[in-house]
Amino acid sequence: MAPRASWKGYLKLSLVSCPVRLYPATSASERISFNQLHKKTHNRINMKPVDPELGLVERTDLVKGYEYEDKQYIIIDDADLDAVRIESNHTMNIEAFVDEGEVDVIYQDAPYYLAPDGAMAEETFAVLREAMRKSGKLAIARLVLSSRERVVTIGARENGMFVCTLRNPNEVRGTAEYFGNIPAGKPDPEMLELAEALIKQKETTFDPKNYEDRYEIALMAMIREKLKGHKPIIAAAPERGNVINLMDALKASLSQSKPPAKSKSKADEAPAKPAKKAAAGGAPENPLKANLLKAVGKSKK
Repeated sequence: MAPRASWKGYLKLSLVSCPVRLYPATSASERISFNQLHKKTHNRINMKPVDPELGLVERTDLVKGYEYEDKQYIIIDDADLDAVRIESNHTMNIEAFVDEGEVDVIYQDAPYYLAPDGAMAEETFAVLREAMRKSGKLAIARLVLSSRERVVTIGARENGMFVCTLRNPNEVRGTAEYFGNIPAGKPDPEMLELAEALIKQKETTFDPKNYEDRYEIALMAMIREKLKGHKPIIAAAPERGNVINLMDALKASLSQSKPPAKSKSKADEAPAKPAKKAAAGGAPENPLKANLLKAVGKSKK
């Protein structure tokens, strides 16, 4: 069965246009979901619309309403929505091009695939796709989805194109409320070097297949055990461990991690630096740094 398109229309660049189809790039159909049942009868509960005055009502009697004042609504019907016609209802008109890395990830929302609609559109589609691929640019356009105009990016992906809807700026919260009280001071250079070495040891090539949903797998295993009439096995949570201080934790992490075969980090090759003794009558040395230096010295023996 052919996939169902979410939107059909035209992709347009200046005077060049071609018919296209838009398809959702993700699916939640494989996720485990639960139904609401009555605890005694185990009958599935039906969610029915209720009017405060009339009680249960039929869904065919429901209409759309916009609340313009408290508990004051204006009724909007399908004819009203059909009257709202703008270009992006049926045309993705490319307005500009930007570098691929210029779109902040926080604005990226829902992903879609874009394909030509029919054999007659394939040549034009391919020209636009390859032009974007070679230039390394993303197109900026607009289209109407679910009764709302969305700004989207369009880029080349394999033999087709990849479309991503963007959030409106007023939907994205500013960072000041969350990051404003975080100190801007620079970390200790030696601790920073160890952290960089730990990052270097864990470098790899991203493959989403390596990051399956372990909770979903455990959930399905529990369901299967219940189907067999067995009690589910309660898995023990991993021990969190006691972290004495940051320096010791960093060094212990480095000693446990296997460095990549391609190269060794500078922190691993650097000789251990002897701990500095506190001057007589002076302030004691930073215990965090002292513990790390001791750990580094022990690991090199």
